[in-house]
Amino acid sequence: QVHLVESGGGLVQDGGSLRLSCVGSGLTFSLYAMGWFRQAPGKEREFVARIRRGGDPSRYAESVKDRFTISRDNAENTVYLQMNSLEPADTAVYYCAADSANWRAGITEREYEYWGQGTQVTVSS
Repeated sequence: QVHLVESGGGLVQDGGSLRLSCVGSGLTFSLYAMGWFRQAPGKEREFVARIRRGGDPSRYAESVKDRFTISRDNAENTVYLQMNSLEPADTAVYYCAADSANWRAGITEREYEYWGQGTQVTVSS
């Protein structure tokens, strides 16, 4: 059974930083592209970032480019999302997801087979 477990969320002030982690189990982690999505209250879930099996290249939503960095450690079955210069608009539940098709663009939910339960990020102004 596949499990993706996110951690690292919390409350941070405008301009602050957080690093999210997502640990996978029950899957051969290194064979999956990994993505981060987020869902703000009253809004649809949206793409944030994606990293391929080998780490490069990565893809980002325009709203987070140059502020967020996705990375992975296949030896630890973990994907990270380093979030800097956080803004109140970044407040959302953040989800990690796994996609077995490394070649896909991976910017839509339907491209991912497995999902975590999410971690809350709240940015105060």
